[in-house]
Amino acid sequence: MSGWPVLGLQFLLVFGLIAWFSIIRSPLGIICGVLAVGLIPLLAFGYFTLQPNEARVLILFGAYKGTERRSGFHWTNPFYTKRRISLRSWNLNSEKLKVNDKRGNPIEIAAVVVWRVEDTAQAIFDVQDYESYVRIQSESAVRHLASSYAYDQGEENEFTLRSGGDAVAQALAVELGVRLAKAGVVVDEARISHLAYAPEIAQAMLRRQQAEAIIDARQKIVHGAVSMVEMALRELAEKQVVQLDDERKAAMVSNLLVVLCAETEVSPVINAGTLYN
Repeated sequence: MSGWPVLGLQFLLVFGLIAWFSIIRSPLGIICGVLAVGLIPLLAFGYFTLQPNEARVLILFGAYKGTERRSGFHWTNPFYTKRRISLRSWNLNSEKLKVNDKRGNPIEIAAVVVWRVEDTAQAIFDVQDYESYVRIQSESAVRHLASSYAYDQGEENEFTLRSGGDAVAQALAVELGVRLAKAGVVVDEARISHLAYAPEIAQAMLRRQQAEAIIDARQKIVHGAVSMVEMALRELAEKQVVQLDDERKAAMVSNLLVVLCAETEVSPVINAGTLYN
């Protein structure tokens, strides 16, 4: 209940006892007054305050009696044990973990988890230390996530740790939610904050990525060059600019591909003679 009425009652009790002792002279009256005096400090043990997004778990001789979540000044049974617990959101920035991805490559990974306590009874009674439980289970979930996805080379239509984005974050949040439900904790958000190859293979993987990038770029260049050569031959034939036999077409195709696919500038050679000289 609210603590203000009880506080007012306690002051009235003090003033009433002062008046009582000034009037009563009988031994029985004095004994009753002394017993009433003992109520004053006993009532004081029932007061407690709560800030917003804070709760108190109430326990009476080992039995759970409920949780008070309303902010303000309160009073309850003085014999209750009152354990404070925060309902605010917490940020957990995990340490960098060295694990193997789905393909067995050693990688470094870390995550940021936003969590809060929803069921105070579970958080207090079902686990030894809910903060430590969240930290350890989060580390375990990140390790399991890393071993379930490839770093950047997955199978066809498969998400990877580097390209998965929201899908990987959602998978991490779901797994954390299942693991932390036992402690009465809910996960608001979970995202990978650090992702890299382990130092011992980082250089080799960087060279592989560069090679793959060069191959992809070459494929696009060749595809575009072939399309341009095909267009050039078609235009020449349709407009009857020049009639080329198969040998000259092959030579033209070779020259155009060299010009279009070369990494450096090409210097043209002008043939000043006849077509076949």
